Amino acid sequence: MKNRCNWVPLDKEYYVKYHDDEWGVQVTDDAIFFEFLRLEGAQAGLSWDTILKKCEGYRNSFLNFDYKKLSKVSDKFLEEQRENSEIIRNRLKIYSVRTNAIKFIEVQQEFGSFYNYLYSFLPNQKRIVNKRKSIKEVPATSIESDLISKDMKKRGFKFVGSTIIYSFMQATGIVNDHEVGCFRYNISN
Repeated sequence: MKNRCNWVPLDKEYYVKYHDDEWGVQVTDDAIFFEFLRLEGAQAGLSWDTILKKCEGYRNSFLNFDYKKLSKVSDKFLEEQRENSEIIRNRLKIYSVRTNAIKFIEVQQEFGSFYNYLYSFLPNQKRIVNKRKSIKEVPATSIESDLISKDMKKRGFKFVGSTIIYSFMQATGIVNDHEVGCFRYNISN
């Protein structure tokens, strides 16, 4: 049996699959960054379990997270999503998808890629590898997530508080917070 991070509920196969296949895997593709940014923003105030159950609904509802297309959607399109039970129907979160897509493209134009933008905040522009032994050692935020969050808010992004950004950094492998006893720890380095 594989050792996993202690926060993974082993009785929920979709959660185990998320941990084993996605969480903490280093992302370099801007399209994947946008997807994770949207899902983390949707999670604000809710459990990650709720979002994991609705991932496919989000992909279907939001054009497979194609940020170029989402930057141009109409208010009518966004209002239609408010009736969609496959996603969280919070108006502010739904409208933030278009806003964040527009801002995402602006960052790409300025930095060449969203990846370049994010890594510009990291020491030596390299991912952070922590040596956590337990979930109790994992902070809700970091210096880097504070800086990224502050800059993104200044640029007009929505649902990008420091806690959301730290979770985003963990999910996309910008920071490796797999517990050292987890089989993914060394794979993710």
